[in-house]
Amino acid sequence: MVELRVSKTVRIPNQLHLELYRRVPELGPRVLFFSGGTALREVSRYLIDYTHNSIHLITPFDSGGSSAKLRKAFKMLAVGDLRNRLMALADRTVRGHREIFELFAFRFPKDGDEKKLRRWLRRLVSGNDPMMESIADPMRRLIRNHLGYFWESMPKTFSLRGANIGNLILAGGYLNNARHIDPVVFLFSKLVQVRGVVRPVSSEYLHLAAELENGKTVVGQHLLTGREVSPISSPIKRLFLTRRMRNPEPVMLPVREKVERLIRSADIICYPVGSFYTSVVANLLLKGMGDVVAESDVPKVYLPNSSTDVEELGMNLPSKVRTLLEYLHKSCNHQRKNKDLISYVAVDSRNCSITVDNMDAIRELGVEVIDLSLASEESAPFLDPERIVETLISLV
Repeated sequence: MVELRVSKTVRIPNQLHLELYRRVPELGPRVLFFSGGTALREVSRYLIDYTHNSIHLITPFDSGGSSAKLRKAFKMLAVGDLRNRLMALADRTVRGHREIFELFAFRFPKDGDEKKLRRWLRRLVSGNDPMMESIADPMRRLIRNHLGYFWESMPKTFSLRGANIGNLILAGGYLNNARHIDPVVFLFSKLVQVRGVVRPVSSEYLHLAAELENGKTVVGQHLLTGREVSPISSPIKRLFLTRRMRNPEPVMLPVREKVERLIRSADIICYPVGSFYTSVVANLLLKGMGDVVAESDVPKVYLPNSSTDVEELGMNLPSKVRTLLEYLHKSCNHQRKNKDLISYVAVDSRNCSITVDNMDAIRELGVEVIDLSLASEESAPFLDPERIVETLISLV
């Protein structure tokens, strides 16, 4: 067998490719995202029109909201972002899926009476609640089984106020499968026909921690995003993973073999829009991640945020590119070239305030800048989800 590296010129958007994949999305390219949170929810809904083979590596380190209660009770990874992406990629045209979406998205009232909430959960487990009765077997039986396992494992002091039912179901499945999340995600992906692959980048019980430039150390993803508490007042100097909330010590675990295989199978790798540190950089903190990315001979595209991200305090576009490269290099076991870690930075200078000086500074790093029309009149200054998808599909 002979292997050849062939370069080619592409047109963006490539209408021929887009039309081809729109007709047969089951043959679509393997577009891989390092992400987390909800930033790619709309992108995912457009993506399934072109490919059913996208790959989503999700950060499982969320420490806020109902995820924090589950993590504290069971010393487990966060499942909320996994659930969000599974639902965004699911085939909504299949009969009966609407009821599943509604159940997975449902939250108990934040001010509910705990005794009443426990009786409500018990009705769901027994199948005697309208939300559960509306779901057909075998999906209903499977959901009840996992939810029942959560019910039996739930500590007496566990609060159901504000709890998301989908998270409880996934947590029950995780506990019921000897604390392995991949089989649960795989099974639900098949049952609701998720058009892509969703996996956590790590299955370990870990926390995000950040050393700030003012010398303070912050432990917990929710303290960095600015959603549940005030935004950080000092730029992030260093992001790392830790097992402990108190007196955190950095840990750097190796990339899982399953994750490595997914990355090597990709046709294009994307560092997408979203929370810069907690959604993108957090995926790159595993030992060997940079090597796997560098050894994949496919385009690697950074899609920077076009609007304010509180995690990017004090950063401009070149410094964001340098930071991504820094974490990728840090995870490598071997010396790598910048262009093998990030091939392109895709920007829209007409709508998103990107200067020529910024683009020149990025090119000096050995990374090419592509200036495209990524924001529409309706979406500006935000990037248009459909144009993001068209760009990535065209680059394959």
